[in-house]
Amino acid sequence: MRATLYAAANAMLMRSIAWSSLKAWGVRLMKIKGRRRAIVAVARKIAVVLHRMWIDGTEFRFGSEASA
Repeated sequence: MRATLYAAANAMLMRSIAWSSLKAWGVRLMKIKGRRRAIVAVARKIAVVLHRMWIDGTEFRFGSEASA
């Protein structure tokens, strides 16, 4: 699970062209803390969002309200 979340966060930060609030946060963090720490932090945020979706039974909504 950890490797999959890391790969998803890495793809979001390095390869994805689409911008989101989560990607913007990760890019800002990357400038301060470095690439690997930022990827781990974004992976953790993805895990938290996925967990809340699982608990609430909600569907994913791309945009700022999905990561809030």
